[in-house]
Amino acid sequence: MSSVLPLVRPDLRDFAGYKSARSEALRGEVWLNANESAWANPADGQGRSRRYPDPQPPALRARLAQVYGVAPEQLLVGRGSDEAIDLLVRALCVPGQDAIVVTPPVFGMYVVCARLQGARIIEVPLVDGDAGFVADLDAIREAALAQGAKLVFLCSPSNPAGSAILLDGIKALAHALEGHALVVVDEAYGEFADGASATTLLGAYANVAVLRTLSKAHALAAARIGVVIGGTELVAVLQRCQAPYPVPTPCADLALEGLSNTALEQTRERVAVVRRERERLLYALARIPGVRRVYPSQGNYLLVRFDDPDGAFRALLAAGVVVRDQRAAPQLDDALRITIGSPEQNDRVLSALNTNPTP
Repeated sequence: MSSVLPLVRPDLRDFAGYKSARSEALRGEVWLNANESAWANPADGQGRSRRYPDPQPPALRARLAQVYGVAPEQLLVGRGSDEAIDLLVRALCVPGQDAIVVTPPVFGMYVVCARLQGARIIEVPLVDGDAGFVADLDAIREAALAQGAKLVFLCSPSNPAGSAILLDGIKALAHALEGHALVVVDEAYGEFADGASATTLLGAYANVAVLRTLSKAHALAAARIGVVIGGTELVAVLQRCQAPYPVPTPCADLALEGLSNTALEQTRERVAVVRRERERLLYALARIPGVRRVYPSQGNYLLVRFDDPDGAFRALLAAGVVVRDQRAAPQLDDALRITIGSPEQNDRVLSALNTNPTP
């Protein structure tokens, strides 16, 4: 297995980064090395927020590693998946020179981070066919090699399309791009999907990284806890590029509690409900007049095409239901994305659309 370090920007390969007061392994009783207050804020009764947090809270990192089935040193905790995407682009892409591959219609932060970094954007659109939107892995491979991409972002399950990519396909792509590009598999919705995680490929491929988050299935979106999982060399580079103190203590505490055995069991039960409701909603929506197509999904949402998408959007709003308007996205000028809610919320969606007059 070759090293991923040659893919890192040359000027960052030996970059030391910022050494914060909490990055030193020091012990003592009176801490006067970080210019913190000697007293707690009145709103912070236990004084938990008085001191800067550990850059990578050990207990949280260990628990996340356990949940995702990897070693703690293979995992970097940050501010949601968004920070991980930004770190990857900044660490690997030389501004004005390197490029990323994306597969529209897809999550927009890949392109946002690339533009902020001055990286070129190579688009290989998803193919809309009988099975739904599918990633063209052969075209992705050819584009990445021909145009010198450093990063290939695969969203699986894809947002908003809902399609997943088989592990064999990811494996073949990683093999073909070894020494050329890092394959980043965004599994933000992995808990709702069938099949194994791409983390199972990390032992064989140094040029694979996986993104996970607590924002979706774990219901901790406001805590902003996400991770990038990869080889230890890559994680070490990303950590040196990360801003100090990325994980606030209250967020780390909440995440740890949310990953307890009891909480995880409830999460699994709720994921099962979402998966059942996803199928129910898929078939029910398909029978509503004016619905052109409902795409099968491996996420906690459905992509739906309408004869009158504006009318459907307004009917849902009138019923107090807010969905994601996808009409500005490539290939989706008639589509809305509907998150799978509780059974009662899903019934409200169906009721609103069933009473919406067709044009």
